[in-house]
Amino acid sequence: MKTEYTLDFRGSITPIMLLKMTQMFSEMEVEDILEIQGSDADTQKDLFKVLPDASYELISVDTSGGKGSERFYRIRLKKRAMV
Repeated sequence: MKTEYTLDFRGSITPIMLLKMTQMFSEMEVEDILEIQGSDADTQKDLFKVLPDASYELISVDTSGGKGSERFYRIRLKKRAMV
């Protein structure tokens, strides 16, 4: 699956990151895929709190990136049509 949008939030401030993600997600077309890269595990949990469950399909969560203190995650979401 092709990723149309990518946001790299490694080292970013959480509230700003979540705002950017929700703005980008609202501008995406239905079926577009967003990849989010980050390094803060707490922020990873917050991502799913700011988007309505019905608005996206979770494609994958990969936490194998990086080594040691440089570990990061990669999350891929597909935008759904809101009914």
